[in-house]
Amino acid sequence: MDGFALGLCLGLLLGGLALYLLLRRRQLTLSDELGEVTERLSEANAALAAAEAESRLLSSQSQQDGSVLKALGPVAERLSEVQRQVALLERDRVEQYGQLTQQLRDARESDALLLQTTRSLASTLRSTSARGRWGEVQLRRVVESAGLLAHVDFQEQVQQTGEDGSQRPDMVVRLPGGKELVLDAKAPLSAFLEAQEASTEAAATAALARHAKAVRVHIDALAGKKYWQSAGASPEVVICFLPAESILSVALNADAQLLDYALERGVVLASPISLLAVLKAVAFSWRQDVLTENARDLFDLSTELYQRLAKLGENVEKLGASIRSSVDKYNLMVGSLEARVLPTARKLNALDPEKLSTPSSVQNQPRSLTAPELLERP
Repeated sequence: MDGFALGLCLGLLLGGLALYLLLRRRQLTLSDELGEVTERLSEANAALAAAEAESRLLSSQSQQDGSVLKALGPVAERLSEVQRQVALLERDRVEQYGQLTQQLRDARESDALLLQTTRSLASTLRSTSARGRWGEVQLRRVVESAGLLAHVDFQEQVQQTGEDGSQRPDMVVRLPGGKELVLDAKAPLSAFLEAQEASTEAAATAALARHAKAVRVHIDALAGKKYWQSAGASPEVVICFLPAESILSVALNADAQLLDYALERGVVLASPISLLAVLKAVAFSWRQDVLTENARDLFDLSTELYQRLAKLGENVEKLGASIRSSVDKYNLMVGSLEARVLPTARKLNALDPEKLSTPSSVQNQPRSLTAPELLERP
């Protein structure tokens, strides 16, 4: 049975239970109202009987005294009013009794449907494969509700190699820093379901004790697998996911040491709410890790840029020194030209009337670097 069918069965079960409780409350309300109507009807009948007795008394007395006839007028009106009220109460009683009968019939039908659905669901969950699939579906819903993405933040049915050979945990959640967290969804439910179907309190208590013992056995099995040894840099714990709050709470009520027993063996018992809180923290740590990684990249880029600026300053300084050296050599050449070459060349002026030009020296010097960032050596 796939996860949708199991979810539908659970929805029908919860819906039927809610309808039964609503009809039961309505039945109790109508029963109270019917009791009030019956009480009012009894009072009206008593008043009617008293009025009739009073009327008979007055009628007998009227034969002796004509003035008594005037006194019978208000009594007759009162008697008519009482009769009208009795008729209204009787009509309301019949109507409410019919509604109550119909609601009782609907409640019986709902009870039968709820019982049939419960038995079908219980029969389905007794299957190990169906129970495991239901736990996996519930686990995936909780993980996705925390904002984690499949194949990005978590993986399902990952094949691993441990001390006892090949292993395949139900889910592996990736943690910041390359770490992994292993989750298991194969919770024992047989004794828990037996407790829900128990007809007596003693039978239910015994079934819940077996349920707590089954959870202990499952804890030992998970601890023996040591999933964290085959997972990459995993904390030395495995989370045992119980797909309903009541499954964990009744086990802890039956065995108060169960939680400590699990922690001592590297197993963390988690219900949907507690697991959701843990995974919300994981999602937040991922967001913080992304911010930290971006800050680290920005710091590395800033350091690299600073080093390159320093190198550029060194190159610019070398270029300035080279320019100053070129200017000095140029000025030296100009001085040699004016002092040694041109005097001899002027003696040839008679042969070439064109006047020789005298080059001027360079007076400007390149500006020196002063910024400390450009003067610092890498």
